[in-house]
Amino acid sequence: MELGLIAIGAGLAVMTGALTAIGEGNVFAKAVEAIGKNPEAENKLRSMAIVGAAISETCAIYGLLVSLLIMFVLGGRV
Repeated sequence: MELGLIAIGAGLAVMTGALTAIGEGNVFAKAVEAIGKNPEAENKLRSMAIVGAAISETCAIYGLLVSLLIMFVLGGRV
C-alpha cells in the first residue's frame, strides 16, 4: 500500500514538468504573436521570453528532484 502511494506522489511531482511545458508553450506563442504585431520590439521580447522560460523550467527541475527524492528516500524505507 505504501509503495503505491509513493509511486502516486512521485508521478504527481513529475507532472510539474508537463504543466511547465504547457506554460512555456503559451509564453512563446504570445511572444511570437507580439513580435508579429510589433517587429521593433523583437529583441526585448525575445530576451524576456527566454528569461521567463528559464525561470519556469526550474519548476520542472524541482519537480523531478522531488520525485526522485520521494522514490529513493521514502521508497527505501518500505
